[in-house]
Amino acid sequence: MAHAPQFKVPATYMRGGTSKGVFFRLQDLPADCQEPGAARDRLLLRVIGSPDPYGKQIDGMGAATSSTSKTVILSKSTRPDHDVDYLFGQVSIDKPFVDWSGNCGNLSAAVGPFAISNGLIDPARVPRDGVAVVRIWQANIGKTIISHVPMTGGAVQETGDFELDGVTFPAAEVQLEFMDPAAEEEGAGGSMFPTGNLVDDLVVPGVGTLKATMINAGIPTIFVNAEAINYTGTELQDDINSDAKELAMFETIRAHGSLRMGLIRDLSEAATRQHTPKVAFVARPKAYVSSSGKPVGDQDVDLLVRALSMGKLHHAMMGTAAVAIGTAAAIPGTLVNLAAGGGERAAVRFGHPSGTLRVGAQASQEGGEWVVKKAIMSRSARVLMEGWVRVPG
Repeated sequence: MAHAPQFKVPATYMRGGTSKGVFFRLQDLPADCQEPGAARDRLLLRVIGSPDPYGKQIDGMGAATSSTSKTVILSKSTRPDHDVDYLFGQVSIDKPFVDWSGNCGNLSAAVGPFAISNGLIDPARVPRDGVAVVRIWQANIGKTIISHVPMTGGAVQETGDFELDGVTFPAAEVQLEFMDPAAEEEGAGGSMFPTGNLVDDLVVPGVGTLKATMINAGIPTIFVNAEAINYTGTELQDDINSDAKELAMFETIRAHGSLRMGLIRDLSEAATRQHTPKVAFVARPKAYVSSSGKPVGDQDVDLLVRALSMGKLHHAMMGTAAVAIGTAAAIPGTLVNLAAGGGERAAVRFGHPSGTLRVGAQASQEGGEWVVKKAIMSRSARVLMEGWVRVPG
């Protein structure tokens, strides 16, 4: 019996922040995959190696974590004052679907470098030495990201001494500005706080009534207090990810929070929207030892945050969730702000399982509504491998 041979697609495997993903230029995809739809999803699933009932993604480019089961499609932007359109697909590990409902803040750091190196940016906008400013249209959520990419000798500089907890080796710093980061989610009316409250009483059957800050900024996120769910905020992945009962509790919180935020119309829809919203828990500063063995003192951070992605505790912090943290911290009265000591603040340094991260946000009130003009954080990025990815026909 004859079998269709493998075909190859130009692709680049990149690290951005604490994530990895397979990057494509839209023009390089097969013709039937250049438009959204089933053909594109099938291609990306097979590239990553999903769905995999073994949960390993052995026969693909994924590495069986939410941080590594990712794909990116880039194209020259036709929008005014933008250079490149960025579309992110979070590939489910064990189910046959790609979630297009949100952004990846970590991989956002790799978008500018990839776009420059792959001819998607007007050469007149790229200096030979210095910093290239890349204007990114984040197509999943309809937002602008400004990326500041270091250049040396006409090429993207990838090496450097910028250290990012959760990434073993130093690299060049890429600063990101997430403009007007309040996400315009369907059903949420475009409001940063879709319930109209900074803190809500969220009723979660089997768990109780939890104080919750539900915010659309960077990515829709549900924040609860660590102590309310019997945690301290110092937990590492092994403390949670092997406990099916605890993971089910977090998924129940996520589903009911998603319904309360207007992101879904029925609880059953939560299972088909794994990427958003995120669930995170916060606590006042405490000393702990990070997953790398590095001690984090209570004086090193303003608060502690742990977040779940695709059903598991994240090994560090999702970039988009960091935007939500910075935004919520800047608004007096949210659970994030209160965990950081309350009051007005333009930036926070928070502790996560791999160490610490600083994120800033500019918040103000306009007409009685809180608005955030931009959130700022630094990541790093580099090319891991480039060429073609092979896909069985």
